[in-house]
Amino acid sequence: MTTLRDVVSVLDGLYDPAWADDWDAVGTVAGDPDAPVTKVLFAVDPVRAVVDEAVEWGADLVVTHHPLWLKGVTSVAATSPKGSVVHRLITHGIALHTCHTNADSPHLGVSESMAFALGLSDVRPLEPDTDDVEPDRGSGRIGVLSSPLALADFADHVARSLPAHQSAVRVAGDPARPIRTVALCGGSGDFLLATAQAAGADAYVTSDLRHHPVSEHLEQSDPCAVIDVPHWSAEWTWLPVAADALMQRLPSVETRVSTIVTDPWTAHVPGTV
Repeated sequence: MTTLRDVVSVLDGLYDPAWADDWDAVGTVAGDPDAPVTKVLFAVDPVRAVVDEAVEWGADLVVTHHPLWLKGVTSVAATSPKGSVVHRLITHGIALHTCHTNADSPHLGVSESMAFALGLSDVRPLEPDTDDVEPDRGSGRIGVLSSPLALADFADHVARSLPAHQSAVRVAGDPARPIRTVALCGGSGDFLLATAQAAGADAYVTSDLRHHPVSEHLEQSDPCAVIDVPHWSAEWTWLPVAADALMQRLPSVETRVSTIVTDPWTAHVPGTV
């Protein structure tokens, strides 16, 4: 019998909690370590719709990328949305486990999964962890396309390579610029924009880019192109990779990747020029 303790042990081996940022909240949120686990649902966000899917499917465990809480609480009453999630999980005997920043930088992590989704080869960390003995661990990734694409075509490729959503893919740069070397970071990655430029990337793909960093970047001589994609869609690419890695190590466990779009933006209106 495979237990929650067994599954968590595998996940911790892949995504060591010690790799999480100090401010983060990773690990098991709810669940009995000795409870049997046969079905695991992977999702980006621990929201009610995902829990409903887990209940309907008969999952024993939900693994999410984003934490349910990042700060301490004094109540988990079902009168709040997050308290309701906890109560529904416990009522149906479903555990919840989070792999957040500890899953961003390693092999088979979020950024590497995004690089695979974009079809990059020669993939390596954009900012390697120099104090780590693992050469495949580090922030972001950089790799190359099999053949160059104009920025406009590459932006279309990025949009098609990520799961569908109702938000927007934003592009900064000359549409005709040839793109071959691509840097990226799953999730919020403007902290690596200068690193991508210094690494010789033709384009940098990430999420949650702010006005001022991008504006200042574009004022440089020959700045790399920048593509901003929805946070949810970038990090979703990790789910099938993590689910497959778990199933390979625990063949008795069935996994499923949630396709519910939990990106908070439900529409976008193109501006006029």
